Amino acid sequence: MPPPPRARRARPTAEERREQYAHDGHHSLRERVADTGWRRRLGARRSLDHAYRVCVGIVGAVIVAVGLVTIPLPGPGWLTVIAGLFVLATEFTWAERLLEYTKRHVTAWTEWLGRQPVWVRLGIALLTAAFVYGVVVVTLHVMGVPDWMPGWVPLWR
Repeated sequence: MPPPPRARRARPTAEERREQYAHDGHHSLRERVADTGWRRRLGARRSLDHAYRVCVGIVGAVIVAVGLVTIPLPGPGWLTVIAGLFVLATEFTWAERLLEYTKRHVTAWTEWLGRQPVWVRLGIALLTAAFVYGVVVVTLHVMGVPDWMPGWVPLWR
């Protein structure tokens, strides 16, 4: 007989999360930033507080957008997305939850990959390198090869 299906846990409310953080001595990133003196002074003036939150939202969104655009290109695409989420998480609870979700899944992926045989890890590395190479070639083909590229580069001219 198959085991009974697991009941889906309801997401904790904001108050339950605050109680959990207060109980175990940990605070959310947003709460830790809010507890600093400079942030309390900004929060005391409603217009400054609102402007600050808007600026944090804009800066974080721009960092995330740049990260999303650069994911297929060589460089720190995912790292940039996570940095943008970190900026957003200083003011927005939804971004903090998304950052925690991302951390859990990156950790699970890293642990899974570490348990795999060497040939699987090498295969994933080769597939990743082939994907990045393909994106670079397509990008150079669509946008054109810059004039500063040496003539021996075997790409379209």
